[in-house]
Amino acid sequence: MTKRLILVTSPPACGKTFISKKLSENLKHVVYLDKDTLIGLSNIIFDVAGEERNRSSQFFEEHIRNAEYEVIVTLALEALQYDDIVLINAPFSREIRDLDYINLLKENLKKYNARLTIVWVETSLDVCKERMIKRDSDRDTWKIEHWDEYIATRDFSIPKYLDDTDIIDDLLIFKNSSDDEYEFSMQNILSIIENS
Repeated sequence: MTKRLILVTSPPACGKTFISKKLSENLKHVVYLDKDTLIGLSNIIFDVAGEERNRSSQFFEEHIRNAEYEVIVTLALEALQYDDIVLINAPFSREIRDLDYINLLKENLKKYNARLTIVWVETSLDVCKERMIKRDSDRDTWKIEHWDEYIATRDFSIPKYLDDTDIIDDLLIFKNSSDDEYEFSMQNILSIIENS
């Protein structure tokens, strides 16, 4: 099997975490990393700085956000020295739209004889909103109350420019608006990853 870094990415409430865990459970020789694991450390930074724990704040944007991504990717590259697949569950909302970032990541992966696979989770906006309401998390309160304003700040479009038609496993679309879509996508993507 090819060594690879898998980024499971999408806007919030599309099903990234569930899908990431299920993919990890079904793949062999995989290290699962979730950027949300770093929230505890980030909360300490908020506290030490005397700032409100607000992941939508200017303080978070300036002092924490990018560091979380840098740390999770560094952990992933280190893990690739010891196992075949590392899967990161994180939005990568800016990074996925930044070709310079993606190309640099691909170059860094060559040092580990690894390739990049992006799994984009595509879910309808109605289903996203339903899931957000159902999970009943404090982090979603503002989003639900200001739904139109919130979705205007997120790009739900598939980053098709990342897809090289000559490479079968660089950008994989995981459709996740229904159980049938989920089952088909899971089997299809597992097959592609295991056989490429």
